[in-house]
Parts: sequence; structure tokens; C-alpha cells
Amino acid sequence: MKSEEAKKELADLISDYEEHHNQYLQKGYDETEFRNKIIDRFFWILGWDVDNDDNLPEYNRDVIRHYKLKTKYSTTKPDYAFGLLAELKPLFFVEAKTPGTFIKDHKDSSHQTRRYGRSAGLAVSILTNFEEFAVYDCTKLPKQKDAAGVGRIEYITYTQYLDKFDFLWDTFSKEAVRKGKFDKYIQTDTQKKGSVPPDKGFVEKLNEWREYLATNIAINNKRLNEEDINYAVQLIIDRIIFLRFCEDRNIEHFGNLLEAAQKGIIQQNLIELFTKADEKYNSGLFDFSKDTVTPKLKIDNHILKNIIDELYRPKTEYEFGVMPVEILGNTYEQFLGHIIKITPSGRAKIDEKPEVKKAGGVFYTPQYIVEYIVENTVGKLIKGKTPKQINEIKIVDPACGSGSFLLGAYICLLKHHSEYCWKKGLHKKKSKNSPLTPEGKLTVSEKKRILRNNLYGVDIDPNAVEVTKLSLLLKAMDGETEESIYQQLKMFHQRALPDLDDNIKCGNSLIGYDFFDTKLELDKEEQKTLEKKLNPFDWKTTFKKIFNQGGFDAVIGNPPYVQMAMYEWFDDEQKIYLLNNSPYAKYA
Repeated sequence: MKSEEAKKELADLISDYEEHHNQYLQKGYDETEFRNKIIDRFFWILGWDVDNDDNLPEYNRDVIRHYKLKTKYSTTKPDYAFGLLAELKPLFFVEAKTPGTFIKDHKDSSHQTRRYGRSAGLAVSILTNFEEFAVYDCTKLPKQKDAAGVGRIEYITYTQYLDKFDFLWDTFSKEAVRKGKFDKYIQTDTQKKGSVPPDKGFVEKLNEWREYLATNIAINNKRLNEEDINYAVQLIIDRIIFLRFCEDRNIEHFGNLLEAAQKGIIQQNLIELFTKADEKYNSGLFDFSKDTVTPKLKIDNHILKNIIDELYRPKTEYEFGVMPVEILGNTYEQFLGHIIKITPSGRAKIDEKPEVKKAGGVFYTPQYIVEYIVENTVGKLIKGKTPKQINEIKIVDPACGSGSFLLGAYICLLKHHSEYCWKKGLHKKKSKNSPLTPEGKLTVSEKKRILRNNLYGVDIDPNAVEVTKLSLLLKAMDGETEESIYQQLKMFHQRALPDLDDNIKCGNSLIGYDFFDTKLELDKEEQKTLEKKLNPFDWKTTFKKIFNQGGFDAVIGNPPYVQMAMYEWFDDEQKIYLLNNSPYAKYA
């Protein structure tokens, strides 16, 4: 539709709206019906395929609807997400109300809109009831006390739509997005640069929890060393955040964690929740056969209650239901740059790791760089291939950190499989083993299979390994509900998620066990101590099957490179080993 035609359509919509104006203003008028009649049509006029008339698969749609989830406790999701690939990369949200809500002064609605946009890393979002159209800057964290006008950068009433049509068309139409006009608008009005940095406030909050949880564990559990405390703190926070994300995505009952923090011994209540989660998800995150530390911990109630309370409103301004896993990963990347040290007085202190101090801090990889590298490696590798052919492809990140590159590769694979299966019409076939649901989404089983079959990672930091797993598992849960998970348990007798212990490994990508070949003078105890310090990694033994078949097909990520200036981190023997064994040594 050309802009001239769109303007005429908008004039017709305004006329229809005015004809039924009094009806729409009635208290209790159905919001969903109003969206279907008026809001959908408004954005269709701006060129958006609101009803998916083009019959595109899930990951290719330019509009995703997020209807209210009518549960007792649940928060709502934004009514619409818009973008050229709205599921994977929304550009702006739209929160829709009926004309009975006067949004110019409606503090709760403006706050909700900003909160959604901020949590998702968006520059702007829209609040509209058609009668009024407001654009909000979402780059700053909203506060509960903010007035309705805070962060509002545009306000138009429907009587001004035709006069302001050029602005609406040149900014929020699909054509404007394609031509880059929307990007220019958000850079001008919000100073947004396109990639989402980790949220400093959330990093600070994570480290705050880490510090007082570690202090409490150290005081109450004298037998534990620093390594055990770091392990326990990371695992407890990861488990709580995973379940909190699932609650806001309606995979878990909203408020489970809050209820666990209300009475009794909270640590025991959480262990019960985590045990149920293991039965449901099988992710390894909740596996107490491997974790022998956290079940025996004594942790004071007020410590755990405070962490849990701060993950819910009104103490948090984050919406975990819309927060992309990529943002969580970037946030955790900063988090992983710190380590817990226990002072002689028994208090925990969060300190930067020596290598992070040397490098001047943690530098996260901008999302557009991740996407570019993944598209030009994994994207090209799988182009034109069938799912059966892709089964044989093995992708590795040898220094996976928080998992941003593996996550990017996973998204690329999911998108490819979704498109292939949709074009084959597999969503129309009522088969128990179909990779697509009738709605056209990849099934949990298919997402699990792709994750386990294609993606591998290694990192020297055990906490980074756990964060990578967490990011991938959360992405695998995207779009699922309590009902879809229950159906999998009922029909296939399968738990929802795969255990990634065979895929994501902890070790030193640069140093193998052959390092000890020249150290025959070491006794067993000395070698054990040195192994613990170096954490050597044997690629060909750990991934024996893959190397027997020729090795990995693609290597992605930020490599574990070593510059000469950084060699002071290593002793002389390690330097010699690296220079002799690294194929990149000549560039160091």
C-alpha cells in the first residue's frame, strides 16, 4: 500500500471510529474486541501484516500478538511486538487500551509500557487507545513514582492523525523500518545506538545478592572453602532466576518463589521447588545427584527472602517475560568478571578477577557482531540443507563465556528448521512425531534435539559454563507454557529440557594434558594440584565421537587468544607450551 492510499484508509478508519465513539467509551468495553476492530486496522494501514495474511512461519512474522494471560497472579505481556523479524528482534512494542482509559494521565499504563520496552532492550514503545497515541523513550529505567508524562516523546490525538500522517508513516510504517527511517528516529530522539548493553543496574543487583548470600553461607557453613561458596552462590542464583523467568513466561505458576519465601525454612522450601523442577525439566541445573553442596547449606531466611522479593514488583522494574535471553547473557558476562573472596572476618567481598583487572574490565560482544559472525558461519553452513543433513553438523565455541555466540547459533538453527518445516506443511499433519505444533511452532522435543545435537562449548570458568547452559535452556523454553510442558510429560514421558553436561564443558581450551609430558618429576599430589590450577582440557577425548568423524564443522565466538602483553599471567613453562602448540602463536 502506498502512503497516499494509506492516508485515505486512515481517514475511513477515523470516520468509522467516530461513528461508534460512544460505544467504545463505555466502561468495560472489551479490550480484545477493540484491538481487533480498531488497533489491528490502524497498524495494517501502516503496512504491518497483523493477521499474518502472508502465512509466514513463527520466526518470520513482522507482528507478534501477546494477549493477556488471564491467571490469578500473572503479569501481562505487551499486546503487540513489531519488527521485520518480530519474534527474534522486535523494534517496538505497542500496549493497547480502550478509549475508556485516558492514557495522557494514566500513570500505570505509561509505566507498564516503559517497563516492557526497557526490559526488552527497546529504544521506544507505543501506548495507544486510538483516541490517543503516545511514544515513550524506553532507554531509562522507569520508577514507580514517575508521572504519566515522564519519558513521553510524542503525544498525538486521533483528530491530529491526518495532519501528522507523514510523521506516523515515516517513522512507524513497515516501509519506514525497511528504509532505516525508524532507526534514524530512535537515534535522534533517544540516542540509542542499536545494540543493547548489559543493564548496569541488574549487574549491580546480582553482585549485591552474591555478596550477602556468600557472606551468610560462609558464616553459617564453616566447612566450605571459597570454591564451594562460589559454586553454591552461582547455582542458587541461577536456579532462582531460571524459575522466575519461567513464571513471567507462564511456564511456571506465577508466585511460586514468593510463596516459598513466605513461611517455614525458605532454604528447604526452595530445595522442594528445585527438586520438582528437576522432575519437570531434566536440565542438569537442578540435579542434586551432582550437587552435593547446596542441599546441606544453612542459609538465614531473611537473605533468601530479600533476593526473591527483589525479583517481583514493586521492588523490581524488570519484566522477565519480555527480557531477551541475550540481555541476560550480556548482564551475566559482566557478573562473571567478578569472584567471591572471603575475608578473614568471614565476610564476602566481590572482586574483579585478575585477568579482568588487567584487561580493564569485561567487554561484552555487541549483538550485531554476534549476529554477523553467526550468519556468516552457521548461516552459510546450513543454507539449503534439510534438517536431516543439519543433524550431522557440529558447532563449537571454545571460549563460550556467557554463551552469546552459542545462543546466536541456536536461534539461527531454530529459525532455519522452523522455515523448512513450515514450507513442507508439517504443521498441518497431525502426527505425534511432527516437529511443528498446529500453530506452526517448533515442538519442545525438536528444540531439545537441535540443542543437544548441534551445539558445543568449552570455558575455563565453571560459572561461565553454568551461565551458558542457563541461557540456552531459557531460549529452549521460549514460547512454551505450563500446558505444553505438561503435554510433553503426559504424551512422551519426557522431561522438558535436555541435560547439557555432554555439550558444555569446563576446561582450559588452550592447554591439554600433554602439558605434563615433560613433567615426569612431579609426584601424583603435585600433578593433581597443578591440574586443578590449569584445568587442562583434552578435546579429542572429551568429544571423541565428533573427532572420530572429522571434528567440528564450525568454530564461532571470541577466541581464547593470548597477546604477548598478557603473558605475565603465565609462568615460563606455560608460555613455551602456548607458543609451541597454538596455531595462532605467530600472531601473539
